[in-house]
Formats: sequence, structure tokens, C-alpha cells
Amino acid sequence: MNDRSLSISPSSSAPQKPAASPAAAARTKLLLEGPILPTLLRLAAPNILTLLAFAGVITFDGFFLGRIGTNALAGASLAFPWLMMVLQTTNSGMGAGVSSAIARALGAGRRDRADALVFHAFLLALGIAAIFSTVLLLGAPFMFRWMGGRDEMLADALSYANVALGGAVVICVSNLLGNTVRGTGNMSFPAAVLIGCVIVHIAISPVLIFGFGPLPALGPAGAGWGLVIPFAGGSAVMIWYLRSRAIVRLKFRGVTPRWELFADILKVGVPGLINIAITNLSVVVLTGIAGQMGRDTALGYAMGARLEYILQPIAFGFGTAIVAMVGTNWGARQYRRAREIAWTGATTVVVVCGTIGLIVALQPGLWIGLFSDDAEVARLGTLYLHIVGPAYLLFGLGLGLFYVTLGVGHAVAAMNANAVRMVASAAGGLAAIYWFDLGATGFFFAIAVGFFAYAALISAAVIRFREPAAAGTR
Repeated sequence: MNDRSLSISPSSSAPQKPAASPAAAARTKLLLEGPILPTLLRLAAPNILTLLAFAGVITFDGFFLGRIGTNALAGASLAFPWLMMVLQTTNSGMGAGVSSAIARALGAGRRDRADALVFHAFLLALGIAAIFSTVLLLGAPFMFRWMGGRDEMLADALSYANVALGGAVVICVSNLLGNTVRGTGNMSFPAAVLIGCVIVHIAISPVLIFGFGPLPALGPAGAGWGLVIPFAGGSAVMIWYLRSRAIVRLKFRGVTPRWELFADILKVGVPGLINIAITNLSVVVLTGIAGQMGRDTALGYAMGARLEYILQPIAFGFGTAIVAMVGTNWGARQYRRAREIAWTGATTVVVVCGTIGLIVALQPGLWIGLFSDDAEVARLGTLYLHIVGPAYLLFGLGLGLFYVTLGVGHAVAAMNANAVRMVASAAGGLAAIYWFDLGATGFFFAIAVGFFAYAALISAAVIRFREPAAAGTR
């Protein structure tokens, strides 16, 4: 959790711990006693900027590349799930571990530990970036071919990926350092930096893609540079802020790496990272299956699935509030209120995601028309949204309840449900194509069934959660 105001019980071994400030006490009282829905919306409000930023990256990249041609858009769509994995695992996956560790250290009155955690977050960003860039770039030719990339489409995919994934270090540093600031309770500054990155991205990407004056047209590689350059600036801003202005400070001297501090981040960050990795791998696997039916089917699916990357930041915006409210009340043994918050929060995410799904199911051209005017691609993308769009209600339920599992400390249940979703969609899709000969229609129905399985399993897991006292008496 990344709210510095969460209550932490005093330890008998640390009698010097300062009392909670009046502001912190007031915030904790709000979490424990405030009206559920208004409090949830109030806490989620600052994260709307983050949602808009991610929506900007997702939408405008596809819009610009679609102007080049179908192959450029299809090629970038092969690399896009991997890029989103880097963005999301470091922002709302491992980033949750960073925010939680910083918040707990500050709540315990240990400013020195919080400062040391910032340095460890920086080291983790470098390490994670090195792993992402090495593995993804070495594996890109094989992965993209398996996903259906051929000839010009494959060349465009590699052109985009070599820059965007090769520059993963600036994304990782910007996102993890941003989460150290969120851990202090400051949601606005990281959101402002991310918004700034997206504004710069939107401004420079068309120039880099299409060229301007003496600047040559870089094509798909230009879209990659249009992402890397702003995030490099965002990383520099975050380092400057943490070196000179933030409550916690990034110090490079006098800090020795300690496994105990890495573990403090990883114990929360790893479950979040794995869950998001599964979500992105689902898109990769399903894109590969769609690619076996041809480029147009793969692109039609990818255009629909790109909308799912907007639903995830929506869930993140509400999810941080859900984690704080559920976790605080669960820790205070207000189990009935914690469950009410859980289902109110999940229902809120369902309403938002379900509304978006119904809109695009009824008017798919509002979304598909942003990216391609190819008739066959538009037909398949429309078919996907007609079938899968209504199931976004179920996807929203799964996403909302994932943050509930984080709040009560049972994220493994959510990861298992998400893994079942991936397997169900992939296996059902293969059966629909090769066993029942249902083509793209059957494949898309299998994806919708996967969302149903996800929502059912995670709902059942949340219902079965036992209060610690009751669980201990079994």
C-alpha cells in the first residue's frame, strides 16, 4: 500500500516511535469510519491522471502508426504487449512493492530506512530493465515470428521493439522512482511527471515517425524513440526531485545494498508483477493463435485487445484506494466493513469497465476506426468487440477483486485465477479453430469464456477468505 497515513501498531521494542500526526490520524479515521463509496472515489481521484496518461500512450501510438500502413501497425502490435509488460510491471506491479515498503518505513518513523529503500528501488529498476531488455530483445525475432510476424510486418515489429525495449531502463527508473514518491503519500507529483511524458510523447512522435524538414522519417522506430525520450526526461526529473525536494531522498553514497531491504520490496512486488505478467502473456499467446489465421485476424484481435490495456489502468486507479481501505479495515479487524468495501470497490470497477465494453460492443467503430481503415481488419476488430466487449464487465470484476486480494494479503488466489483465464482462453481458442472449425468467431467466444472463468474463480476465492482469528481456530 502506498498511503503513508495507514495506521501501524506501535511496537514494544520501539518506545521512541513518534505519535501519529493529526493529519495521519484523521486519514486513518476516514478509512475506518468514512462513507465507503465517497471515500473510495476521493482516494482514487489523483490516479485519474495516471489513467489518462496510459490511455494516451495506448491510443496515440496506434493512431500514428496506422497512418503509415497496416504492416507498421500490425508489426508494432506484436511488440506492444511486451512494452506494456515493462510499463505495467514497473508501475503497478513491482511499483506496489516499492510504495508499500516506503510507506511502512515512514509510518514506523524510520526515515533512514525509507531513504535506503529509495536507493534499493533504483538498483531494482536497473536490474529489472537489464533483464527485460536482454531477454526480450534476444527473444524478439522468435517471439514475433510465432505471433505471426512475416516479412515487412516482422521488420517493422523489430524496428519498434529494438528502440522501445532497448530503452526499458528509462521506463523502469521513472516508474519505480515515481512509486517511491507515492509511498510518501504524494500522488500528484508522479502523476504530473507521467502526464508530462505523455504530452511530450504525443508531440514528438509524429515528427519522429513521419519526419519534418531535415529530420528523416524513422517509421516504427520513431514511435519507439517517441516513448524512450520522454521517459528519459521523466527519469531525470524523478532523480532530481528525490535528490533535492522529496520527503525521502535518493542517496548514492554511504548506502550499502542489503538483501533484507530488497526482500521488503519484493514480498509485495513479486505477486503484483507476476499477475500483470500473466495478463500481458495472455495477449501474447492469443495474438500468436490469432496470427495462425492470418495477419488480418491477428491485427483485428490486437486492436480489440489494445482497449483492454486501458481497462487495467482504470482498475489501478481505483485499486490503490481499494488496497488502502480494505487493508486498513482488515488490519483493524473490521472484517464486515472490509468486505463491504471490497465489493463496493469491485462493483465500481465493474460499472466503469462494463460501460466501456457495452459502448464499444454497440459502436465498435468508435475504437477500431482510430487505428485502421482496412476493411477486413475493421470487420474482424468489430467482430471481436461485438463478442468480447460485453465480457469486459467480467474482466473489470476480476481486476477489481485482484486489489482486494492484495489488501488482505492473498494475491496468490488472484494470480491462479488469471492463469486459468489464460489457459482457458488459449485452449478454448485452439479447440474452436482446429477442432470445431469455428474460425475467428469461435476464437473470440473462447476469450469471452476466459473472462467468465477469471471472474468466477476470483469471486469464489474472495468469498472464501477467512478472518485471521477464525482461520486460526480451524
